[in-house]
Amino acid sequence: MPSAIEDPKPTGGFTVDSFDASTASADKIVRSIARNGGCFLRGLVDRKSLDTMVKEVKPYLEADVPWEGDFFPPETRRVNGLPSKSPSYTEKVLGHPLFVETSNQFLTTRTSTWIGDKEEHHVSLPQLNSTTVLAIGPGARAQSLHRDDSLHHTKLPKITADQYTMDRDTALGIFLAATETTVANGATRFIPGSHLDNSSEGPGDESKTVYAVMEPGDAFLMLASCFHGGSANTTDQTRMLFGSFMCRGYLRQEENQFLANPIEEVKKMPENIQRMIGYSVSSPYCGWVDLKDPIGLVRDVKVGYADL
Repeated sequence: MPSAIEDPKPTGGFTVDSFDASTASADKIVRSIARNGGCFLRGLVDRKSLDTMVKEVKPYLEADVPWEGDFFPPETRRVNGLPSKSPSYTEKVLGHPLFVETSNQFLTTRTSTWIGDKEEHHVSLPQLNSTTVLAIGPGARAQSLHRDDSLHHTKLPKITADQYTMDRDTALGIFLAATETTVANGATRFIPGSHLDNSSEGPGDESKTVYAVMEPGDAFLMLASCFHGGSANTTDQTRMLFGSFMCRGYLRQEENQFLANPIEEVKKMPENIQRMIGYSVSSPYCGWVDLKDPIGLVRDVKVGYADL
């Protein structure tokens, strides 16, 4: 359904596009993100499913305590390890075909190597990098603008939009609005086109930012190389956001999925989610256990010694 929310105005030659999640194609979404750094998916999750997600994470939010450092304001409460804590979110968002295909297009790595006189071709699919619920309470200050790909030590040169290639980025994020998200209550602000800038330079002028204003159930997709940050909550209401990143399959995950999600809970998950979490091999041979595909640890499948 078309959203009544007005799309952000163009800034610096970049326009943040909105797509109806029920009719959008992954190809259009990918082209938009490659050009601008991010886009909206309106109506990604229905109200009933969203209510279930909030119910699943509520006990964990209530048990959280204030952050003691500078990155999160003390008014923020968090939940991590969402695959085991919110099966609804995992199914409806992380497993949504549009998000899966968009992640695959940006983050799949294809290489070839030689073993003797035989050329081997390898495909490494994306994996889950991090999961978070953020409930930003009244009075929370604005978060500093930052790039989430810094944990992977990226060094990116400045390019133009028509020079963008799918081997540039290491991670892609999705932010789902669980409540109405406005400029006043702290909507994420980001700089369109900053994924094309030199990663050794700072964000510069805050006037280049646009705000990810959303209705409950809307989502915002963004490359991790974009400068972004939460804004100040100047209202008397709490803003709740579900956020996750996918990253390339051969990189270390930001959130340790193997400890964040108890293995007994992982065993109950569908195979595609188990593999997304990291119970899989990144071709050619990254992530094995006893030289075998780790899917055999969480599924009743036979895995033996073989070329991975």
